[in-house]
Amino acid sequence: MKKLKRQQWNKPFWLMSIMTAGFLSGSAQQEMQYFRPNDSHGVNVFETTKNDSTPFTKMKVKVGGNFEQDFQALRDQNTAVPVMSKSGIIGNVNSLEQLTNGFDLAMANLNIDAQLADGIRVNLTAYLATRHHEDTWVKGGYVQFDKLTFLHNQFVDKLMKNITIKIGQYDVDYGDQHFRRSDGGNAIYNPFMENYIMDEFATEIGGEIYYHCTSGLFAMVGVTNGELDPTVLAPSKIDSATGKTNRYAPAFHGKIGYDKQLNKDFRVRVSGSFYSDASANSSTLFGGDRTGSHYFNVMSNATVASNTTLNDANDYNPFSGRYNPGFSEEVMTTMGNLFVKYKGLEFFGTYEVASGRTITEKTSRQASQFAADLIYRFPREKQNFWIGFRYNTVTAAMQGIAQDITIQREAGSAGWFITKNLMLKAEYVNQVYLNYAPTNILSGGQFDGWMLEAAIAF
Repeated sequence: MKKLKRQQWNKPFWLMSIMTAGFLSGSAQQEMQYFRPNDSHGVNVFETTKNDSTPFTKMKVKVGGNFEQDFQALRDQNTAVPVMSKSGIIGNVNSLEQLTNGFDLAMANLNIDAQLADGIRVNLTAYLATRHHEDTWVKGGYVQFDKLTFLHNQFVDKLMKNITIKIGQYDVDYGDQHFRRSDGGNAIYNPFMENYIMDEFATEIGGEIYYHCTSGLFAMVGVTNGELDPTVLAPSKIDSATGKTNRYAPAFHGKIGYDKQLNKDFRVRVSGSFYSDASANSSTLFGGDRTGSHYFNVMSNATVASNTTLNDANDYNPFSGRYNPGFSEEVMTTMGNLFVKYKGLEFFGTYEVASGRTITEKTSRQASQFAADLIYRFPREKQNFWIGFRYNTVTAAMQGIAQDITIQREAGSAGWFITKNLMLKAEYVNQVYLNYAPTNILSGGQFDGWMLEAAIAF
């Protein structure tokens, strides 16, 4: 099938496609089993539960979408010394592009879910328009089994009352933050504009098995191919640490936790996760987002952008405002999360320690991340308004640099769910870059300012 360019989606055909999707969604807005709602009812939902509250009558199809539009009023600065040429590019590669107030490129997702049989659901998600890619991309798809009645085995049926099996290409369930992040046009779950500075998100091929206890305890084990872009070509590069030809090992991940609504007002969730890939073609756990940052063009250089071979300068630095430690060959990372909600007040915290290296490095480097969100949702019954504050910091060892760098972000937000499908939010953000080398464009770097966002989900 011929790829649809982003420019094509900006023409009436784009609107016709969305209207068609909306019509299908309205005519087939079916209840899915073991499903996270696409709208505000999906906020603070993590893994799907074993609550069997939707009876199966026949095959059902749900077509939905996500759309977001940002207005940006950010400014940036740095103190980096001028570097007049780099990698064949002539001009000061350490000067920053001049920013102004304006609308960013809108992003959109298309979601198709199908209830194939009792306890068997399929998901397919496509990125229609994003900052990072000019083409329409299939994000991934998976099948989720919560029942195996087709085996006609009572013992298996009893086991499946506590077990969920997911197979396909899906968001790797490492940590809890990926349930709260923005994913292209899907910004409905995120009370802030952007994701973490070190954004742990990858779509890989594999399988996960969950065990849910009625007490609130749960556990998961999973294995994937460890790649966003799989390959069947034999490896040929030499691993500097082993002196041998690189190998493409499977990646393993797991999670254990406790999630319980203790009473009407009080919920507690605590979890621990790990992800490990001993050798990869190109691990993208910290760079697997195919949509891009929602902070456009901050800390970016016009000279480099104008010399890029890409036909859209947005793509030259699609993850502006984020940090990727570059653990492309080997990665081992752990994360702990705490979520506490009492009435309208909620806290979500993250502590993460990661280590890894590239194929040209002989030893591992380390990066750590801490983040804390404090949100107050009101009024008590609806909780459709909120105010919030986030603190996020990353400290990391960079390749070839003796001193660890630090990036710190503070963000305050306010938002309103006008309906369960329509959200408005505003944010003020301040981010600073510390301990970078004077010749690095991020030396003495800082950006701050306001952003507004409208998001639709159905």
